[in-house]
Amino acid sequence: MKMELSGTATVNATPQDLWDGLNDPAVLTKCIPGCKEMTATGPDEYDVKMQLKVAAVGGSFDGKVKLFDKDEPRTCRITVSGGGSLGTGEGTAQFTIAPAADGTSELSYEGEGEIGGLVAGVGQRVLKSVAKHLTKQFFTALRKHFAEENATA
Repeated sequence: MKMELSGTATVNATPQDLWDGLNDPAVLTKCIPGCKEMTATGPDEYDVKMQLKVAAVGGSFDGKVKLFDKDEPRTCRITVSGGGSLGTGEGTAQFTIAPAADGTSELSYEGEGEIGGLVAGVGQRVLKSVAKHLTKQFFTALRKHFAEENATA
């Protein structure tokens, strides 16, 4: 099943700070819903272990993430692939960071993926809804991370 996802989020961080956060495995592990571990396997390449629940179906997921076409601190492309008890998935995305007038940053993202196995059986509408929910959780955690960073600075 094919799926597309795109949007924009405002984050209270400079473009460079946001870039650094999005390229830091510790920050991503803390902010990605269900991420239990993110281990570097090479430059800009990571193994990821996740525990996710999609609708009434939950399970583990082992994957690989690779960042490429990096233009610091503006844009980067990412590939994700993996599988587990929920099924399989792979996709590509691009994120773009632009400074906003008030010192914050606008993060735009656009991606597409292919999902198969058990998780694809919940249906495209449910998956799209879950993907939006997980994306919202990610940005909530990312904003909280930078709020905590700014409070201690």
